[in-house]
Amino acid sequence: MLFRASAQTVAVMALDGSLFLHLTDRFVHMHGYRPGTSEARSWERSIPVLAAALNDAGLGDVEVMLEYALPLNSKRADVVLAGVHPVTGEPSYVVVELKQWSQALPHEDDPTLCHVDAYAHPVLNPVEQVRRYCDYLVNFNGAVADHAHRVNGVAFLHNATEFGVTGLREIERDGHGLLFTDERRGAFLDHLRSRLSDRHAGAAVADELLAGATVPSKQLMSVAAEEVRERQQFVLLDEQQVAYRMVLNAVEKAKHADRKEVVIVTGGPGTGKSVIALQLLGELYRRGVPALHATGSQSFTKTMRKVAGSRKREVQDLFKYFNSFMTAEKNSLGALICDEAHRIRETSANRYTRAANRTGRAQIDELIDVAYVPVFFLDEHQVVRPGEMGTVADIRAAAAERDIPCHVVPLDSQFRCGGSDAYLRWVVRLLGLESGGAVVWEPDDRMHLLVADSPQEMEAFLEGRRAQGYGARMSAGYCWNWSPEPRPGAPLPPDVVIDDWARPWNLRGDRSVSGAPPAALWATDPAGFGQVGCVYTAQGFEYDWSGVIIGPDLLWRGDRWVTDRIASKDPAFKKATSDADVDRLIRNTYKVLLTRGMVGTIVYSTDLETREKLRELVGEGVGKAVSA
Repeated sequence: MLFRASAQTVAVMALDGSLFLHLTDRFVHMHGYRPGTSEARSWERSIPVLAAALNDAGLGDVEVMLEYALPLNSKRADVVLAGVHPVTGEPSYVVVELKQWSQALPHEDDPTLCHVDAYAHPVLNPVEQVRRYCDYLVNFNGAVADHAHRVNGVAFLHNATEFGVTGLREIERDGHGLLFTDERRGAFLDHLRSRLSDRHAGAAVADELLAGATVPSKQLMSVAAEEVRERQQFVLLDEQQVAYRMVLNAVEKAKHADRKEVVIVTGGPGTGKSVIALQLLGELYRRGVPALHATGSQSFTKTMRKVAGSRKREVQDLFKYFNSFMTAEKNSLGALICDEAHRIRETSANRYTRAANRTGRAQIDELIDVAYVPVFFLDEHQVVRPGEMGTVADIRAAAAERDIPCHVVPLDSQFRCGGSDAYLRWVVRLLGLESGGAVVWEPDDRMHLLVADSPQEMEAFLEGRRAQGYGARMSAGYCWNWSPEPRPGAPLPPDVVIDDWARPWNLRGDRSVSGAPPAALWATDPAGFGQVGCVYTAQGFEYDWSGVIIGPDLLWRGDRWVTDRIASKDPAFKKATSDADVDRLIRNTYKVLLTRGMVGTIVYSTDLETREKLRELVGEGVGKAVSA
């Protein structure tokens, strides 16, 4: 949240110009960059209009929370109003989405989307947007988790005429999403007075919402069965819902027009790509549309099969690999959902492929050919192996060769790392994946970042978090060789050796050994904590606390990072892999490892100079964190 005060105070500050300056300063402090033009314009033009409306309604003592951050998510509601319900006397909250649009038209195929002249692509109808913010707040804030009736949502389009936006109202169904324009200002004031009392201050009620415990995020794997078979478990927000609707609309259109379409959904770690993918599979499955989910990750696919298909064997068959479609009939599927598509390979052939199937055909072509609507979810910064070909450019080119329309939907908000955009930016700047150089970490209230002085200290800290009920895992760069898997009952070989500390790698096979889970379940089975995971078992998963060991393949020397390909034991790196590719892939590997934690990350480097640099950038030691 950027700022909170009574409606009366907000109106005074808006009038004398201090509100905009205060919000800008707070934004820069919290995010490390200046607000965008549209955001700043909203503060200057929309907030004064809302504040005036509240005061005209006699609600000057209602508490106004500006840029309210939704829990475990980097999305921010424009405004949340806090007060007391005039009839029940209970806490009452109104989520307000402010738009400066003068007009908007509902999408011809889907009224939950709309067209606005300022945007090239469809955007979410603000009625649907604010409704979803309300649902999300109820799902993830303990103060209202059992009191959904306390939360109400409105979209206030103060520049629009009724004629200009009347089509957006056709999806109004309940108090969680109503639309008002300045032409209906009287109705807007009446609605506010119906939800907020003019006889009670709202500060204490705002305190209650802000103090509400964050309901733990529903982990993707633990709800996959319900997600696919029964109902939606996650609330999709903004561009997530746009991506979801775009795919469903494309499937409907392809079915009626006999015309293929390709959809690419791009986004960084935790932007919800896999959540959308699962919701799509579940919805298509319920509609009877032939659809499959495919990845290039053995761990991800096997976990989906185990969890989502735990009670219905046929559900397991919905989860395939990218190389499963070499001999598939063209357009045999309504949709193919390609998750973790950055792991698409050049071809599907491997050493077990029959000679008759070794056609040299590109894997991207196979995936596009098999379905009327192939959907690719990808993050180009998660390419960690040579030969991975899943980029927007590659997929666009393959679609263009067939004259197939291709749509790209970018996801900006992220739900991993506590929803902390600041942490993700810190990681990519640290690793040199974005220009500007490494910067000092400024702690926020969303993500914890610590540096350990030894692996023992890191492990003990994570054990402490596990004792508090959190999930935790340790992972490392691929800098230690793997021993052959032991016989059942024999102890796991301690391959990751750092001075007098040693732990085994995660298992590589499909069976449990000596109490350790098979490779595919390392990230989700609580028994995985005893082993160190590598990037191939961690990628695509998340856990509360992440311990990351930076090995000797990535060293800080002087004023920059140096990658040492000799120190890497990754068999994927061949002699033919160029130094530049090795450098990029090693940095991408650590980006993946450093972005698995939902609550916090604790990092340790085997190199003293690198540890000193991390300490300089982070400052927060384990001892300090424990004492706090």
